[in-house]
Formats: sequence, structure tokens, C-alpha cells
Amino acid sequence: MSEIKALMQNLGQQARAASSLMAAAATESKNQALLNTAAALDKSRAELQQANARDLAAGKEKGLAPAMLDRLELTSARVDIMIEGLHQVCALADPIGEISDLRYRPSGIQVGRMRVPLGVIGIIYESRPNVTVEAASLCLKSGNAVILRGGSEAIHSNQAIARCIAEGLEKADLPASAVQVVETTDREAVAALISMPEYVDIIVPRGGKGLIERISKDAKVPVIKHLDGICHVYVDDGADMTKAVNIALNAKTHRYGVCNAMETLLVAESLAEDFLQQIMQPYDEKQVELRGCERSKEILPEIQLATEEDWETEYLAPVLSIKVVAGIDEAIAHINRHSSQHTDAIVTEDYARAMRFLREVDSSSVMVNASTRFADGFEYGLGAEIGISTDKIHARGPVGLEGLTSQKYIVLGNGHIRV
Repeated sequence: MSEIKALMQNLGQQARAASSLMAAAATESKNQALLNTAAALDKSRAELQQANARDLAAGKEKGLAPAMLDRLELTSARVDIMIEGLHQVCALADPIGEISDLRYRPSGIQVGRMRVPLGVIGIIYESRPNVTVEAASLCLKSGNAVILRGGSEAIHSNQAIARCIAEGLEKADLPASAVQVVETTDREAVAALISMPEYVDIIVPRGGKGLIERISKDAKVPVIKHLDGICHVYVDDGADMTKAVNIALNAKTHRYGVCNAMETLLVAESLAEDFLQQIMQPYDEKQVELRGCERSKEILPEIQLATEEDWETEYLAPVLSIKVVAGIDEAIAHINRHSSQHTDAIVTEDYARAMRFLREVDSSSVMVNASTRFADGFEYGLGAEIGISTDKIHARGPVGLEGLTSQKYIVLGNGHIRV
């Protein structure tokens, strides 16, 4: 057995042992661990910034793309968001032990379902060190143990955050091994982590499409995933123009390197000329490169002509594809053909069309008159999210506490026997 494989086996054994303790942990203890971690992060700001500065310097030296560097940066404001997220998860109801659907059967027994932890979760992610806190907090509150394998570009930041989490757990008399950060950057560690069903119950990859495809292909453990975020905003001919401009601008330019940023703007033909001329200037001010269909280019001659490839590209950059459509029928057809089933939105004042869009667009989040940027666990009130799932089994959309649990049937009797 290689040294790396032995290391991962040891982490797996510790996580499996810790998962039993976490499954039985009281809500008060889990909440105290979250609050302790928040306090540790707050007092360790200088250490966190120093560690992150080392990662940023190394990333720039390696030539990481601006979007990757943006994800990597751990500003004071992002530390505040991590702390707030911990407090939000603390305030959430503990799902573990919750009994639902309890009903009597003709035999006299009661049958229901109880929510239980998944066990040990392995999370593989790139760049964003705040994921370390988000993932750890949700796994901790839902009674799971977790093994976190961040990208090599964030190794120092993740280790600094891990020390804060370990302090939080230990002060709450919970096992520090409930949250373990893989300290090696060797890629063999990932191969080992996704091949240990005896220790790991589920894998959550967070990162680029290539990483997620590779993990999904090679894993011997079930995977919660989404491959990319090709998100759409459709401006319907029943849209309020001011709302449409604000939403289209925010969905694209609020942040570029995120999976819930709009990548394709669809506009109804009846208002395309007026709307596109209005939106052109704010996009130009933000230096967004526009690529449009032939009708879009007739209205805005200075933009590039879009190709078929553009409709299925997640840019993660200040680039936007635009298509003029006849109406809602063509918009829905385009989305269901080209969307990655992540997040899609309609801007309209027409109630019937809004409801139709909600019903017929086959994505994990579908919105009316709101920016696609709201599609994350923090904004959905989950406190944080462990990732986005575009699968249709077990969990779909932002995965929060409930998505990290399962249910088992329980039966209550009083000496009942089957006859």
C-alpha cells in the first residue's frame, strides 16, 4: 500500500469512528461547536489573511486565471460571511431524529420515517477556502463526519481554517476527527478518497466541469454533483423593463466566476430592440463581451455573432450570449435543450406565463423576477450549502442540512405479531 493510500485509509477510519459519535451528539453540543468555530475564525483573522496571502501569491506565480484568483481570495468581508453562515446553521432546526409520516396501519402498528445522518461525506473542491467552513458546518449540524480535500492552490488557507474548526469541536467535547482536511496535495489522495466505500458514504465534488466529470466517472462511492452552470434569464414580452434591466445586469455582472451567473440572455422579439439598446450601455460599462444571434446583431451591430457552441458554454467570465426568441415557447425549448439544469429565470408580469415557466423548465432552481445569483444555500435560508445538485435522486438544487441526511422507516408496536 502506498503512503498516500495509507494516509487516506487512516483518515477514513477516524472519520468512520467519529461519525458514530456525531450521529449521537446532542443538538446543543453541535451548536456549541459551530459557535466556537465562529469565535475561533474571528480571533484568527490575521492568521487566516497571512495564510491566504501565501496562496494568492503562489496562484499568481502559477498564472491562475482571474476567476480562480477571485474564488481563492479570503477577504475580511468573506470571513464575516463565513462567521454569519456558522451562526445561521446554528439557528437552523436540527433535522436528526425528526419523525415524519407516522400513521397507524390496519394491523395496529405505527409506521413512520426518521431522519438520520448519511455517515461519512467526502468533499473535493477547488479554490474557494470558504467552502471548508460551509461544508464542515453543514456536515457537523447534520450529524455527519467529513473528509475535506481542497485544491492545492488553497492549501494554506484551508489548513488555517481547519485549525479553527478543530478548536471549535474540541471545546464542545466533540471529536476533532469529525472534520478532517487532507493535508497532502498529491492527486493520489483524491483517487483513494473516492474509492473507499467502506469508510465514505457519499462524495460531493465542487469545482470545474473537468474535475466533476472525472470524479463521477471514477468514484466507487455515490456522487452528488452538477457539472456546470449554464444559467438563463428570459425577458418575456410581459416584462417590466426596469426590472428586466436590473436583473439581467445583476445576474451577469454581480460575480463572474460562479456557477449561478447568467451565461445566456433570452429576449422576446416584441421588446428586443428597446431592451437590448437599454442594456447595451451598462454591459459596455462593465466591459462585458456580447455574442448574439443574427437578430441580436441586427439590433447591436457592434457585438460578435454567437455560434452554436456559445449556447452550451459556461464562460465564468465577462462574456454573455444573447438570443432573440419569438416568445415563451421558444424560450422554454431553448432552455431545456441547452441549460445545464442549474438555474433559469423569467422576467414577466404575466402570472400565467410565470407559472408555466416554473412548471415546464426542467432545472433544479427556477425563478420569476429574480436574479439567478440567488441560487445558493445562503440565500435560500439553508445557512450555507455543500453544493448544487442537478441530479433528480436524493437531493436537487442547493444541498443543505436535509440533503445531507437520509430517512429510515421506523415501526412502533405494543407486542404486535403478524398473523
